[in-house]
Amino acid sequence: MSGVSGPGHFIVFKPARYGHPQITRASVIWTGTRRCKPNRRHARYASSAQRRVALQLSRPTVTQTLHNEAVHKAPSPGASAGHAGASLDPARHRALAETRRSDGDELGAVAHLIAAHTLDAYAAAVPGANASNLCDVATGYLMKGDHVIAEYWYRLVLTLDPHVAVACQNLAAILASVGHVSEAAAYRERAYRIQRVFVEGSGAEQRRVLILCAAHTAGNVPFDALLPNATCCRIKYAIDYAADEEDQQLPAYDLVFNAIGDADVAAPLSGRLARFVSRSARPVLNAPSVVARTQRHRTASLLDGLPDVQVAPCVQSDAAPASRAALDALLAESGIGFPVLARPAATHGGDGLTLCESRAALEAWRSAQGGVAYLTAFRDYRGTDGFYRKYRIIFVDREPFPYHLAISPHWMVHYYSADMEQHPWKLEEERRFLDNPHAVLGERVMGAIAAIGRRLDLDYGGIDFTVLPDGQVLVFEANATMLAHFERGTGSLAYKNPYVQRIVEAFERMMSRHSTT
Repeated sequence: MSGVSGPGHFIVFKPARYGHPQITRASVIWTGTRRCKPNRRHARYASSAQRRVALQLSRPTVTQTLHNEAVHKAPSPGASAGHAGASLDPARHRALAETRRSDGDELGAVAHLIAAHTLDAYAAAVPGANASNLCDVATGYLMKGDHVIAEYWYRLVLTLDPHVAVACQNLAAILASVGHVSEAAAYRERAYRIQRVFVEGSGAEQRRVLILCAAHTAGNVPFDALLPNATCCRIKYAIDYAADEEDQQLPAYDLVFNAIGDADVAAPLSGRLARFVSRSARPVLNAPSVVARTQRHRTASLLDGLPDVQVAPCVQSDAAPASRAALDALLAESGIGFPVLARPAATHGGDGLTLCESRAALEAWRSAQGGVAYLTAFRDYRGTDGFYRKYRIIFVDREPFPYHLAISPHWMVHYYSADMEQHPWKLEEERRFLDNPHAVLGERVMGAIAAIGRRLDLDYGGIDFTVLPDGQVLVFEANATMLAHFERGTGSLAYKNPYVQRIVEAFERMMSRHSTT
């Protein structure tokens, strides 16, 4: 599976196994022509269904405002608080602070005292009164994984100030994680109408990297490991919400990383991205024109002619075929027979992916799916031992680096569902691959992989593939959205981290070369 983020939406969902939630340092926010005060960036937290998010949004229908007559006695946040509104009465919060303290919940007590002080300031119309400290409280709970309590405080923040973008972002993420899709979309829309540029880090010695991100949908390259805050000032630009003139008002940067790595997501933005690139005086990594060639149905033609490389036939279907005959013709023209892998466009990680064994199954799937989809011929690539193997190679400046090997008894292979950690023999096989892919796969296979990297021509990208019994490489996907991340240093997968570090160091060397040209 590739890893796409919407951090963008700048909130990045990660499975819990990827490490503990993190919060970045204070950020300076640009909103078009107006430079705003520093804000805290939001946390990242786990979601097994969505590892990374997008910023799809529509304007909320109701904007909450604070009125004296609206004061009500709402419960303090807790396991059953749900969507209950926070009280707007400072005295109520002081009483709740005492209750929390007597219960031994010092953090809860401090949170309610901060709420009381914030409400006092708003009630007294104190100049400069703001909800930033209260927003930090909410983000602290989000970082701890207490999403119900975080939601409670974010809603109070937005009652006081509907224009706190990070509160909108993180509240949207919480709502999306529990299935409240429409409300989540509304808050994301509000967030990115307010803010479009997020700056993390400001050290004088840091490289300043402008990161182009898509806000309306998933499809951003996961870049946390590639662009660490310790060495990079990350300037995240939700370009799909920004007017062209905002390109000239950006803070200074040394180079650009185009993180809109999903070609399907980038397609509607092609004109906007081309105009940005044409005006940029700095190098652009992963140029949009190169990313555009990596749509799934174009992979076979892109890699055509490379020795020892196979790609299953794939066709893009813009809408459900009007008839069975039309479906048959679509498949026949592309050389696709049953079984067929069907998936919605712009999805990753197996989301929506279905193996259709018959025409009837495919018709049922297609009729239930709206929008663009990909239909791919299924190749049974099971090994002689009964297991399916999926390798991942990351390309940095077209050079291949081994990243992982997942081994599963099921054809849909994902690292998180393959129970790798439960089987030492699987981990040992992966370790051998990471340590010496040439010895494990052979020079013929590695030569084919190197050729794929050159043909892709991405500054950062990768392939998921297997090796067929005849020694040929069967490519599942080849694009820029490949996830590379560090594992917990104390976990059973910590042996992978030195190999991830090699990828990060290669990316740093590439940036250094481009920054000095």
